Amino acid sequence: MTGPVLAGWTPGVRLDDRGRAQVAALAARLAPLPLAAVVSSPLERCAETAEALAAGHAPPIEKIETDERFGEVRYGDWTGRPLKELAEEPLWRVVQAHPSAARFPGEDGEALAAAQHRAVTAVRDWNERVAADHGPDALYAVCSHGDIIKSIVADALGLHLDQFQRIQADPASLTVIRYTETRPFVVRLNDTGGDVAALVPRPPREGSGKEGFASGDAPVGGGA
Repeated sequence: MTGPVLAGWTPGVRLDDRGRAQVAALAARLAPLPLAAVVSSPLERCAETAEALAAGHAPPIEKIETDERFGEVRYGDWTGRPLKELAEEPLWRVVQAHPSAARFPGEDGEALAAAQHRAVTAVRDWNERVAADHGPDALYAVCSHGDIIKSIVADALGLHLDQFQRIQADPASLTVIRYTETRPFVVRLNDTGGDVAALVPRPPREGSGKEGFASGDAPVGGGA
């Protein structure tokens, strides 16, 4: 965790003891998953998370991919300031209630809509890359930041960005999205415990009654 200050792209911000413990637990949970790749934001706190996931994989994943598009929102002049102080700024209410209109101040300040666009574009690019190299059912992990994760989930749910503050992404939580040709499926959201065996891709069973269904079809009646 980064504490009561908006860390943003501040260099050198690393996980504290609690954060390292959370990441170690997450890595242990995800160890059974056949991850084809681990992709990380370039910021140190995400890189530490990615290193733990890669090392805990069996066999260990030797190369961690880095993609700046999964980096934190560029908060501009807000970077490094206490959250308690920022909550008094007029822009804070815009970020809370109308985030699609929010652009952070300063020369390198970013609009939340622009941050969502680059993150979702990155997801789509990595979906194609991993599918081309490892098959359409391959799994890969992305280590990113709360606002970026929430914006990706909002897109997957078909929500306007102004609704993304209704989504929660805790530190070291697991969010799983399955992408198909017709729609994404949000499989898990802000998951901080429990078994992940159900996430391992399984071949379709003969006589399952699903013949003729496209991969993007949702089960009617909620499924089995």
